[in-house]
Amino acid sequence: MAGNTFGTLFRLTTFGESHGIAIGGILDGCPAGLLMDIEFIQQQLDYRKPGQSKLTTQRKEEDQVEFLSGIFEGKTTGTPIGFLIQNKDQKSKDYSHIKDTYRPSHADFVYEEKYGNRDYRGGGRSSARETACRVVAGAIAQLLLKEEGVEIHSYVQQVGHLTLLKEFQDIDFSKTFKNDVRCPDETVAEQMEELIKSIKKDGDTIGGTIQTLVRNCPIGLGEPVFDKLHADLAKGMMSINAVKGFEYGSGFCAPEMKGSQHNDEFIRTEEGTKTKTNYSGGIQGGISNGEQIYFRTAFKPVATIMKDQDSVNKEGEKKTVKGKGRHDACVVPRAVPIVTAMTALVLADHWLRSKTSKL
Repeated sequence: MAGNTFGTLFRLTTFGESHGIAIGGILDGCPAGLLMDIEFIQQQLDYRKPGQSKLTTQRKEEDQVEFLSGIFEGKTTGTPIGFLIQNKDQKSKDYSHIKDTYRPSHADFVYEEKYGNRDYRGGGRSSARETACRVVAGAIAQLLLKEEGVEIHSYVQQVGHLTLLKEFQDIDFSKTFKNDVRCPDETVAEQMEELIKSIKKDGDTIGGTIQTLVRNCPIGLGEPVFDKLHADLAKGMMSINAVKGFEYGSGFCAPEMKGSQHNDEFIRTEEGTKTKTNYSGGIQGGISNGEQIYFRTAFKPVATIMKDQDSVNKEGEKKTVKGKGRHDACVVPRAVPIVTAMTALVLADHWLRSKTSKL
């Protein structure tokens, strides 16, 4: 199986399956001398882990990360950073009923066709459990970026028809993780929580969007042709389970605007050259321009629902499938640290690449 590595200089390779002994990763290319804040890394994992509220799957995993290499006396050594996360609460029997049957909108059918076999226990390698490894590596990337003053803020902006319409300057990001929905507005968060509970009670699921804002990003990250910064951000987000859409800057509002409205005019300030507006989303020509980077990531409703659905088995015989076990009714609350992690991985990789572009 190819495609288990992400990044060019700051490279993450993950391994493991949802119901295997453990999952883990190898992070290569991290500079030596970075102070490792283990508490911060574990906190990011805790934001993602299952069983943290009534809104999420009740699978109980401690998700305690164990570092195996690349760290000495609290700092990175510059060698590959190896880490493990044990799987402790697998209930493979919950999936025995779909051993030979394809679940609608899952990877079951395509895995069978591509590889000739599949791990039906929680989806195996296709399970979102793999994203815990990304959160570990992304937290390390955040520590690296913090030394450059870069801030990444992700939060739930939408669940179903409910949307937080506040502008960035009106949002208190310190409130994001003060509620189970991960929305930095108490009133909207409460409405979202009630909607998710209602959907879950009905045995169904619902989707949503996560908004991300990057502050203090250096000028010059990204390459002008195939490795545009927004292209790599899009790849990072689209590689996350259940993601269906990515929109940065003016996004799909741009077609409705005239060039005279959309162009970000340059102005000179005491801080240097800036733009009067930021429809570009902080990226022009595939390269960061020093303005705030902002984008939205759309998640579909979780595919496993507690309702009868028509499907077929390996032999093509008609079957009825109904979800069993422990599943999220809405994935976006737990996906917030994953989106932040993938953002950090992309930015850290391009930051290191920018250091080699000037000789």
